[in-house]
Amino acid sequence: MFHKFVKELFDEPQRNMEHSAQPIESPTLDEPWRELCWGEKQRNLQYVQEYKPENNDIQYLRVLLYGPVGAGKSSFINSVSNVVRGRMTIPALASATTSDKSFTKKYETHKLIKGRGSSKTFYPVVFNDIMGLEDGDSRGVHADDIKLALRGHVKEGYKFNPVSPLTQGDPGYNLTPSVDDRVHVLVCAMSANAPQLKSSVLEKMSRVRETASDLGIPQMAMMTHIDEACGETQKNLRNVYKSKHLRKKMKDFSAAVGIPMNCIFPVKNYSEEIDLNDDVDTLILSALRKIIDFGDDFIEKI
Repeated sequence: MFHKFVKELFDEPQRNMEHSAQPIESPTLDEPWRELCWGEKQRNLQYVQEYKPENNDIQYLRVLLYGPVGAGKSSFINSVSNVVRGRMTIPALASATTSDKSFTKKYETHKLIKGRGSSKTFYPVVFNDIMGLEDGDSRGVHADDIKLALRGHVKEGYKFNPVSPLTQGDPGYNLTPSVDDRVHVLVCAMSANAPQLKSSVLEKMSRVRETASDLGIPQMAMMTHIDEACGETQKNLRNVYKSKHLRKKMKDFSAAVGIPMNCIFPVKNYSEEIDLNDDVDTLILSALRKIIDFGDDFIEKI
């Protein structure tokens, strides 16, 4: 009797533990929810390097990057340059510190260099970097300045003024923009590791998107810092489309901003690396190829 009592005494906590223990849910899906051919870097690189706009009036397909402060806009431009040139480059100055203030202050066009020395030319895709969006009415780039940039009215080197947007008659205003000056693809950069967007930032983004839609400009989004936001992706970048957390982040962003899921691309910018990485390149090239496709479709209609 005593032995039975002792056995029940020790068995009871064990039974309670078995009932209370819940199976730990895996942070990754069994299969990727979006297919990506990781071994086709060279094919996609060749596609990008051989691209040329069919419209003879357009020398460069112009991509405008916008988004919240610290989203990695400048770093994405540098990463694209790295992949296309096959080595580490820094055409766009980027900040390594986390700040609520934009590092980029001017409207700059970044060309991708092709070749070296006397044979040096440029690839026919350029990226425009702008000041980041910030919370509040008088902070960060003004939404009206982005809207003017879409139409080609912002001159190279114009210094953004958060308090007062560019107006006709200002030195930085391009009165007669060519089709080459206009934006052909609008790309929003958003950090997967950032907190929920503030309402004032979402409102600015909505105004920019509305103008782009009126102009027929295709819109995409790059979700950056995916390795910082997801441990499984940090361990192995090929888990990016298996990560439940990143998929939810993309869905939440799509719902908040209105950009469809098939126009949102997770990327990892080069930051700590000193050499190129095929998996990093593959994600960037996947996004870059779609940027070119969408932009070229728009150029054909001009």
